[in-house]
Amino acid sequence: MSSRRPAADPIPPEAFLAGYPDDIRAMAEILRGVVRRAVPDAVERVRSGWRLIGFDLPLRRHGVYFAYVAPEPVHVHLGFEHGVFMADPERRLEGAHLHLRKVRFTTFRPGDAIPEAALEGLVREAARVAAMSRAARVALVLDRD
Repeated sequence: MSSRRPAADPIPPEAFLAGYPDDIRAMAEILRGVVRRAVPDAVERVRSGWRLIGFDLPLRRHGVYFAYVAPEPVHVHLGFEHGVFMADPERRLEGAHLHLRKVRFTTFRPGDAIPEAALEGLVREAARVAAMSRAARVALVLDRD
């Protein structure tokens, strides 16, 4: 008999988002669409413990986590697990001020324009960086200095 807990039934992203205000849910849906268009083979799943929708690249047995959509009551984040390593020429990524080690994100509030084309570029960059080895990511930072 296995000591592993059975996997919980997955929560559909739409069900997860149902508890948020309409404007927050609508922004989250736009951001989900951005990720799916930019990286069509990404695997999307709700990570209820983190209160977000995460996206994995189907590269390894359990995938490679690279992006997330995190709704909150007053705004929505589009975030990137390895954001500190990403090229960000338009300086859209936040998080350094919070002293986050690797994660970077963008934040949208109701009424904000969502620059979908620019975000698709960031999502593709996030996938490219996440697919690299750790050593290759570190080399990116060293090359910038």
